[in-house]
Amino acid sequence: METIRNYLDTMFSGLPNTVEVAKAKEELWQMMEDKYTELKNEGKTENEAVGTVIAEFGNLEELAEDLGISSFIKEDDESELSGRKIELSDAKNFLADKKLQAYMTGLGVLLCIISLDGAIITDCLLDNAILGMLFMFSAIGIAVAIFVFSGITSSKWNYLTKETCHMDFATTEYVRTRQEAFRTQYALMLSIGVLLCIISILPPILFSEMSIFFADDLGPAIMFFIIAVGVFMIVSASNIQKSFKTLIITGKKANAYNSYSTPAQKRRYNNPKINAVMSVYWYTVTCIYLCISFLTFDWHITWIIWVLAAIIEALIKHMDMQL
Repeated sequence: METIRNYLDTMFSGLPNTVEVAKAKEELWQMMEDKYTELKNEGKTENEAVGTVIAEFGNLEELAEDLGISSFIKEDDESELSGRKIELSDAKNFLADKKLQAYMTGLGVLLCIISLDGAIITDCLLDNAILGMLFMFSAIGIAVAIFVFSGITSSKWNYLTKETCHMDFATTEYVRTRQEAFRTQYALMLSIGVLLCIISILPPILFSEMSIFFADDLGPAIMFFIIAVGVFMIVSASNIQKSFKTLIITGKKANAYNSYSTPAQKRRYNNPKINAVMSVYWYTVTCIYLCISFLTFDWHITWIIWVLAAIIEALIKHMDMQL
């Protein structure tokens, strides 16, 4: 309720201190409190209830006539705010689309990783390399199709990173509330994903001790599957979290309603030093992998560099989000 009260104070901060305004403020507070209580009784969480209340009662201009203070409300001068305004409906649609895109991207990465399993299993059980290659290229092809489809369908939101935009206070608070509600799920998905990548080395070790004829091949196949699931969770969670940051952790206050401006240029990391280092991160990893592999010829071991690199990148992204 404190969040709602602070939001209400901000809404009325620019209005004159008159009896009519004070009465309207108290009336609106009662409406918000009743709605909040109703939502809590329905089993909504704190964040869900606060977000719904702010979204429903977030525009004072729309409520001014019913509250009897329309004469005190100044029309928001959009000409003073550069760029496009992000409405609440836009924010909701953006978050929904980006959530779908996040899972689709994670699925595509998963398919790319498990594409190796087809070659391993068919070569081991059926002694047929052609079927293995067919499975591998089919999985990669589906993954690429998913990436292309996801990229095209989400391109309508490119203006958020290429143009200057702004949001009002209600929209910003709604997104913040959604982000806070996702925090636990984000931490859980990231933790499980990293854990799966770390323990993925166990199947090859355990199966190597078995006397089954295909155990040596089955171990790596299970390893790649575990890695795929772990990376899927990391990629999905990180992209969903990034969608919140795109809307709210980018700009500065622009008017009395706490409007925010999105950056004209997209940057993957908030910290400029981290952004500069990570811009060449995967090129460096590739160089290290090739150098070590060609010097040692231990290709069956050096693949672990990619797993470690993915884990390190996920940890760096997590650290950057906390800065």
